[in-house]
Amino acid sequence: MRRPAPLPACALLLALSACQPAPAPLSDAAIAVRDAPPGHHFRGTLGGIPVELLVQDCKVFDVVRGAGQTLSLTEVLAPAPYPFFTACQRQSLRQEDGAVVAVLGRMALGAGGCCATGGTWRTRDGRVWEKTSEQATP
Repeated sequence: MRRPAPLPACALLLALSACQPAPAPLSDAAIAVRDAPPGHHFRGTLGGIPVELLVQDCKVFDVVRGAGQTLSLTEVLAPAPYPFFTACQRQSLRQEDGAVVAVLGRMALGAGGCCATGGTWRTRDGRVWEKTSEQATP
C-alpha cells in the first residue's frame, strides 16, 4: 500500500491562513490620510504637542488615531460660506517657523479665477487658527 506524500510546510501554512478572518476594511478617513498627496497632510509637533492635520475639499481636519487602524477626522478650519456653488480650487498645508500654514481657496462655479472665498491661516497648536491673509496664494 502506498502512503500519501506529506504536505510541504508552505501548503499547510497556506491552508491555515485561509481560515483567518479578513482584515477590517479601512475607513474613509484612513483612506483619505493614506492617499493624501504631498502638501495635504501634516504630522509633526507644534509647541511640544503632537499634531496631525489633513486638508481635503478646502477644509482642514484634525486626524485622531484610535486603537489599531481606527482614524477619525474632526473639522478645525474652513473658509467662510459663499451664497453660490463653489469648488475647491487651492488647498495646501506647510510647516513654517514652528507653525502650520493652511491655504484654502474656493472658486465660484461659472466664474473665472480664484477665489470667491478662502485665504491663508496659521496655527501653532493645530486648534487655534489665525487668518493672516485674504489671499489664497500658496
